[in-house]
Amino acid sequence: MQLLPNLLNKPTFLQRLQWVLDPVGYMESAAQQYPDIFTAQIIGFGNQLAFVNHPQTIQEILTNDRKKFAALGEENRILEPLIGERSVIMLEGDRHRKRRQLVMPSFHGDRMRSYGDLIRNITKKVWEQLPTNQVFTARNVTQDISLQVILQTVFGVHEGEKSQQLKQKMSVMADLFRSPYTSSFLFFPALQKDLGAWSPWGKFIRDRQQLDQLIYAEIAERRGENNPNRIDILSLLMSSQDEAGNPMTDQELRDELMTLLFAGYETTATAMAWALYLIHQNPQVLEKLLAELDTLGESPDPMTIFRLPYLTAVCNETLRFRPVAMLTFPRVVQEPVEMLGHSLEPGTILCGCIYLVHQREDIYPQAKQFKPERFLERQYSPYEFIPFGGGVRRCLGEALAVFEMKLVLATILTNYQLAIADSQPELPRRRGVTLAPARGVKMMITEKRAPKESRIMATV
Repeated sequence: MQLLPNLLNKPTFLQRLQWVLDPVGYMESAAQQYPDIFTAQIIGFGNQLAFVNHPQTIQEILTNDRKKFAALGEENRILEPLIGERSVIMLEGDRHRKRRQLVMPSFHGDRMRSYGDLIRNITKKVWEQLPTNQVFTARNVTQDISLQVILQTVFGVHEGEKSQQLKQKMSVMADLFRSPYTSSFLFFPALQKDLGAWSPWGKFIRDRQQLDQLIYAEIAERRGENNPNRIDILSLLMSSQDEAGNPMTDQELRDELMTLLFAGYETTATAMAWALYLIHQNPQVLEKLLAELDTLGESPDPMTIFRLPYLTAVCNETLRFRPVAMLTFPRVVQEPVEMLGHSLEPGTILCGCIYLVHQREDIYPQAKQFKPERFLERQYSPYEFIPFGGGVRRCLGEALAVFEMKLVLATILTNYQLAIADSQPELPRRRGVTLAPARGVKMMITEKRAPKESRIMATV
């Protein structure tokens, strides 16, 4: 009988239920008992998953692919209803490596620079529509920004009826799993029954079909026009070829677009909403950030904003303090191995726990406090600070997400004075397979900031 490391002594059903309804409480209570590694029973009745919370061990797991540990696309099946079976996330071994090579050039640094003005213009347009001194939900606003960025950078779709249709269908799909209750449909396959358009899963199936129709129509139209001057990510994916000279099929393109949608705009929207909340919850952070932004000249280059040290520290601390993703993609043990004093047999499934690593007091003293300065005082390894995962399955959209987060925050804070409009603390809650602000971050615009020249003159 295989001995699993630090198996939690709770009934499987109760573990899985708590994992769905209260993942933060589940992880923190387990880590109090077993700080470095514990085995949970959450991915299926009778199935076990070892949570690894030790950075050096996570590094060993994620950088020894196909030797001691292999990536396991099969355990990502929970995402298949959303992103399809031919997404890069679902592929394993050489198929995964080759697909990643096709997709990666779309997120090159030079490509990001070309999106800078687009991101700032979208942000300004969305915020100009918000009234002063009225409460709004910040995550809804950041989701609107992030969705428009995705539509224009990934799909290459701008204003017009097509844009509105895609935006509406994407929003409906994403919002279906906004609560722990609706997220449970992903974790309990028995609930995935199409009982008609009025049933939750039946509605999801029909919404997905309508979005698929729009995506396949866009792919067909794009193949017909064959415009080599387009710079959106869909066009780049369509022009890419594998080693044998074969382009991606329509279904592969569709699944990659859905992956970028759900792994991109939803997560980035959440990170930006958390940042707005945490910055305004900590006045000294806001003051330092505004002082840094005031050093910029008029219409600063996007890359200048991207390189600001304190803005970078604030974004990093946001992703550390409130990580959107909880776990790395799973790995399976390939040969007998010793790990943290435990003997693991082939077939054992492991994952790095991003949330718990970011809460370790031995790496982040006063981990429950929001302290951007820690990222100015110390350099963290890629396995101590791991918001985008690691190894060969590190998030492909990391560069775009961080670039967008910095530009959006800089644009908002430079032009608006905000206040938190909710006395209740904002806590993380499950949203699909991620963590998001439970109440959505209630805020209001108290006034528009004066142009920089006016602020400077006022202090003279």
